[in-house]
Amino acid sequence: MRRKLLLMMFLLTFQLITAQSDTSVTLNLQNTPVPDALEEIERQTGLHFFFIEEWVSDLTISGNFEQVAVEKVLEQIFENTLINYFFMQGERVVLIRNVLIYGELPEGYFEIQNAVVQAYESEEEATPVFSGAKKASESKELGTVRIGKETRENRRKFFTLSGKITDKETGDPLSGVALVVEGKPNLGAVTDVEGNYEIRLPAGENILESKSIMTESYKKRVIVFNDGQMDIALGESLEMLGEVMLDANARSNVKEANTGVEQINVREIKNIPLVLGERDILKVATTLPGISTAGEGSSGFNVRGGKADQNLILLDDAVIYNPSHFFGLFSALNPFTSGDVKIYKGNMPAEYGGRLSSVFDIRTRDASTQKFGGEASIGPVTGNLTLEMPVIKDKAGLMVGGRSTYSDWILRSLDEESLKNSTATFFDVIAKYNHIINNKNEFEATGYFSRDKFSITSDSLFSYNNRLATLRYNRSLNEKNRGSIILSNSDYQFNIDYAGYLGNNNFSSGYRINETELKINLTHLYSAAHRFDYGVSSKLYIVSPGDVEPLDEESVVQALSIPQEKGVESAAYFTDNFTVNEKLLINTGVRYSFYAAVGEGIVNVYEKGVPKSEASLIDREEYGANEVMETYGGLEGRISARYFLLPNLSAKASFNNTYQYIHTLTNNTTMSPTDTYKLSDANIEPQRGNQYTLGLYKNFDSNLYELSVEGYYKTTRNTLDFKVGAQLFLNEDIETEVLQGKGRAYGIEFLLKKSRGALNGWVGYSYNRSLLKLDGDFNEEQVNGGEYFPSNFDKPHDFSFVGNYKMTKRFSFSANFVYQTGRPVTFPVGKYIFNGSEYVHYSDRNEFRIPDYYRLDLSLNIEGNHKIAKLAHSFWNISVYNVLGRNNPYSVFFITEGGEVKALQSSIFSIPVPTITYNLKF
Repeated sequence: MRRKLLLMMFLLTFQLITAQSDTSVTLNLQNTPVPDALEEIERQTGLHFFFIEEWVSDLTISGNFEQVAVEKVLEQIFENTLINYFFMQGERVVLIRNVLIYGELPEGYFEIQNAVVQAYESEEEATPVFSGAKKASESKELGTVRIGKETRENRRKFFTLSGKITDKETGDPLSGVALVVEGKPNLGAVTDVEGNYEIRLPAGENILESKSIMTESYKKRVIVFNDGQMDIALGESLEMLGEVMLDANARSNVKEANTGVEQINVREIKNIPLVLGERDILKVATTLPGISTAGEGSSGFNVRGGKADQNLILLDDAVIYNPSHFFGLFSALNPFTSGDVKIYKGNMPAEYGGRLSSVFDIRTRDASTQKFGGEASIGPVTGNLTLEMPVIKDKAGLMVGGRSTYSDWILRSLDEESLKNSTATFFDVIAKYNHIINNKNEFEATGYFSRDKFSITSDSLFSYNNRLATLRYNRSLNEKNRGSIILSNSDYQFNIDYAGYLGNNNFSSGYRINETELKINLTHLYSAAHRFDYGVSSKLYIVSPGDVEPLDEESVVQALSIPQEKGVESAAYFTDNFTVNEKLLINTGVRYSFYAAVGEGIVNVYEKGVPKSEASLIDREEYGANEVMETYGGLEGRISARYFLLPNLSAKASFNNTYQYIHTLTNNTTMSPTDTYKLSDANIEPQRGNQYTLGLYKNFDSNLYELSVEGYYKTTRNTLDFKVGAQLFLNEDIETEVLQGKGRAYGIEFLLKKSRGALNGWVGYSYNRSLLKLDGDFNEEQVNGGEYFPSNFDKPHDFSFVGNYKMTKRFSFSANFVYQTGRPVTFPVGKYIFNGSEYVHYSDRNEFRIPDYYRLDLSLNIEGNHKIAKLAHSFWNISVYNVLGRNNPYSVFFITEGGEVKALQSSIFSIPVPTITYNLKF
């Protein structure tokens, strides 16, 4: 009773002294510090401002005010800040942060037994947020953070809190960290690959807590007045070492709307046994259902029945065209500098385009801004060293990493004379600079270069290199808007030097592709129910399809260069992440892409109604520099939805259609000089694809286990393939040697993951079919009679098991098992004599299959001791690749000896390959 009486007396007194000023001022402000502006208002009006200096010391204001009421001036000054103001009698103005001062208590206040933080809603006016009393010890333990600025006009019950979670030591973004609200099990969020999160919170007080086995726990009292932002820095948990290999992302697989998304945490794959002891991000990706390669030692990936060129592989937003060393044996991505990898194999966000099958979004981790550190490893054929150092304490850091092989030295040391002149070497270097300018602005720069040379007892020296660079500027415009500007350049070159033993036909040949792209990405937190992502991009392709030059003056080879091609691809996109209710989430987006083939160049015009050939060529149209030769474009729809059937069981469905304007032609299953990059033009149309996905996703046993089942159906148009007997290399009229047909792929994928515990890992199985149809109006435009036939990478059954058993804190045992159906091949089935000559008769294309592929790898992992006070942390990996010694065929080919056709097979690793690798982190 006494408390109520005191409150009534206070309220009455408060109302009596409260007054609104109608004083007007005239001001001319140009980037004027807010304290100076307030001082000028005091001088003109006689008002007195009361505030905490640090709240306004960094604020400035610009504007011209001619006899404008003080209230209007203050509204503009504090419009984009957390500060409110309140007039009191006696010409006093009090500045307060976050909250409003009210002249009366809300209706029914005295009937509330416990003054807890909650939000009230009124049709007449907004109702204030009150924070209940807490014990001093409890407040000190939790800490309190106030978010947003309370306004009288805002009547919402829920607000959006967003931010970024980073590593306290290195500043790296942390993905897969779950945020939960105490006492509200239906509220939560999980950070994405860049550490960003977004969560809906009710107005008032919330206890926010982080959940992650990788980091220390975090718990704060968050009082929410409006939409806002809160960044969190977490320390590393020592219990994470060797514990988990693949990011479980807490409930993200159940909660997110996108289908077909996989995420790999590079720091957690070190135990997986792989060839020659190398940590390989992309090899780990192939153990996930729906992602495979044409064979052991082949470059590129086939995702859900798609071609290798239908994958968009990004390293810090720049395209990397060949992410492999030694033609696929090793990844070209440094595991010590890589952060997280997010793979979209189902529904692609509208931000991405230009490829039909998938997006591999690979992020380099940020350099530490706190202290100098590094990581190194020594293996049987490679060495790796990465260093990171602060440039400006707590603001800027630089990381430099390099890998190289010493296999050339090994080859020269062998007794085999034929191998001493062989070459097998590669290296890659990467550097990243990250700079936090202030709490709203960040800058990043990444540079990468790799080079390969390869010649084993051969007359040909193969070489190729990747080069890319990215500049990225991130800005938080205000509490609801943030954006990025990204400029990137990618360059890929392939070369072959041939020195034959018979005749002087030595030559050098190669091709090159270069692209430059500018992107602007923006995000707007419109409301608790809607988040808009939108942006624009434009890229310039420059393709040199190929050239050949004699190696010396005596060579009889004639120089030839295929004319350069240029194309411009631009796009605009918009996405709405729409929370309909607690059960239904819809992510809908639209992307419009436009492509123009530009000169200078020549367009061949062929007679209509007959196959394209030299005989049907009727004209050549010439175009000048940057003159538009042909255009394509279209609308791309992206939609996905998630519906909670149970709290830990969801159903998802998605649809997306895409355009692809660049093609790769090859009549081999590895990267070779027969590969040809080709841009869409007047004679070759862009590829188009549609994909439909439906799946069920379930977490159980406190998110310890994650289960998903996804089915998909995909159709493609204008898929490029070659005619029988086609000459693809150095062909000026490539359109006469290729066909554009239809494709379809379908399958079902099963994945079971256990994220933690002594035994952890995953089991994956997929049944996938990939079929192609090349059916034209003429016999020479048909393959297999115009019927669907298996593509080169159609491998229906694909099973993988990856497991790690932690015996003690320092010792663990790992296993990796893979089984795949053999890929399709074309066999000779007979021979015949025509005009006195003998010919081989082949089966229909891809009618047969090579033997099935399976492989078991084992490893023993030994951690160094876990003492905190030591110079560095060490890690040993002792592994055996292909323990069973399976002679898996990579390809089958045929030779003629003594008038007989004989079948032979080639293999990459036909015996067990033991490896010892030592890693050091300091």
